[in-house]
Amino acid sequence: MTVAGAAVLKNEGFCPICARSSTFVAKGEWLRDQYLCVRCGSVPRERALMSTVETQFPHWRELAIHESSPVRRGASLKLARECARYQSSRYFAELPLGAHRGGVRCENLEALTFADASFDVHITQDVMEHVLDPASAFREIARTLRPGGAHIFTTPLVNRSAPSRVRARRDESGRIVNLEEPIYHGNPIDKRGSLVTVDWGFDICQRIFEACGLLTQTIHIDDLSRGIRAEYNEVLVTIKPAATPAGDRGDPA
Repeated sequence: MTVAGAAVLKNEGFCPICARSSTFVAKGEWLRDQYLCVRCGSVPRERALMSTVETQFPHWRELAIHESSPVRRGASLKLARECARYQSSRYFAELPLGAHRGGVRCENLEALTFADASFDVHITQDVMEHVLDPASAFREIARTLRPGGAHIFTTPLVNRSAPSRVRARRDESGRIVNLEEPIYHGNPIDKRGSLVTVDWGFDICQRIFEACGLLTQTIHIDDLSRGIRAEYNEVLVTIKPAATPAGDRGDPA
């Protein structure tokens, strides 16, 4: 039995978001949302994502980074604060795509208005389980990535080794049809929350390949020294191959 107010998990370590020593504390057993850094309030998946960004793109501060639906803490704030070419977007149904509200651009991941090869890195944190047409979103992300760039993202792989399950879709008229009992996750700009449209499994990598032809790796970090331990804590990295110089393609001299 957990004593009221007592920490389920507490340890000292180094926070990848704060980039300094900190304490990580969980007051509840759902570590994914409750194992917090006392300095920045980040949760494990944000620390795992930031660790992955640092490993894959150590010069990330110099890159063009786009984040869809950022949160008001953790990796989102760090990226916005330290990357001069960081750009964020949200989907505002009442605004035309490409318009701005409060410095945030209105974009739909299924139909981005950015030009081809606009970004070195796309970031999404727990977004892809709310997209009604994820295949289109993966294609658009691939289109707007520069060669050598990556989509680095989290999404709960709740089905683990079972096939991904579609929970909601659009019909031909554009109406949302629920195929399962509706589930909503918190949304910082919508009190109704965000509808869960897909219960992803590990076959997400195959789904991404079928959508856009890019390969994806699944990274799992379990490291208490960085405050990274939780359920469904995988970070996925979809890489767009770097352009191959003409002389390396076996072209005739």
